[in-house]
Amino acid sequence: MHRRDFIVMATGAMAFGALAACSSGVVRDLPSSVALPLDAAAYRIQRRMVKTRFGNIACIDRGNGAAALFLHGFPLNSFQWRGAIDRLSPYRRCIAPDLLGLGYTEVAPGQSVAPDAQVDMLAELLDALGIATVDLVANDSGGAAAQMFVVRYPDRVRTLLLTNCDAEPDCPPPALLPVLELARKGEFVSQWLAPWLADKTLARSAQGLGGMTFTHPHNPSDEAIDYYLSPLVAAPERTHAYALALERNWLAGFESKLRRCRAPTRIVWGTGDTIFSAGSPDYLDRCFGNSRGVRRVGGAKLFFPEEFPDLIAEEARRLWSV
Repeated sequence: MHRRDFIVMATGAMAFGALAACSSGVVRDLPSSVALPLDAAAYRIQRRMVKTRFGNIACIDRGNGAAALFLHGFPLNSFQWRGAIDRLSPYRRCIAPDLLGLGYTEVAPGQSVAPDAQVDMLAELLDALGIATVDLVANDSGGAAAQMFVVRYPDRVRTLLLTNCDAEPDCPPPALLPVLELARKGEFVSQWLAPWLADKTLARSAQGLGGMTFTHPHNPSDEAIDYYLSPLVAAPERTHAYALALERNWLAGFESKLRRCRAPTRIVWGTGDTIFSAGSPDYLDRCFGNSRGVRRVGGAKLFFPEEFPDLIAEEARRLWSV
């Protein structure tokens, strides 16, 4: 057995022990993962730029074989998936791009950053990397893009793993309205993101990014806050454009389209999320034509995939049968 495979198996065994007491598909008081993910410095070194007509797309490309595509949420970037990629790169070629308007992607002048443009960008990115089909893993606004991608390119998606995200009746969620209002005034960055970047304790408070979207009060870390928010604060017009592009219901009329989706789909949902509707996981379960059911993560908030990468890896490997 290779040393890398042994480490992965050992990590999985420890994670299984933490989950063994869970019942009815609900995880309660799940601890932070036992293995530390890549830090920001290591992640930055591994980041590459892929030239497309949409701009230079910043992404991580790790592992070999069949590809998995990881789509992050707002206002995060692909750094969100570092722990899951650590655990899954022995089994998949893991591709995690920074979406247009977020992270370190260099958007072409005049290029839209709306969800439909994101979907076209992802297809071109995969073409540039020589990838025909993917296993999709997505969170938050990345989940809306994933649904749009599987409808537009059904033959390019083998499986779909969705965590808390938009659904047709909840797109955009009402909780996004204050962000949209501030973005319309050109004040979202100055009123929210810049103060969080300057004051990490505020960012982790009940009124900050951490308190609103992370499960544990020590998250996100100082380096994660810097990595996520620095590029957004540096380009406020681009950041506001991304937010305002979410004002429209991009999933309107998708229910019937998702019923035709044949890709095996698994939904993993944090029950502590106050952004998206608690009814959305069951709605998505009913919509997808080949749903593999819902797993609820007790008390976990919107961005729990970053906090519990062992859980994401477990669900992904089960869905992928590896």
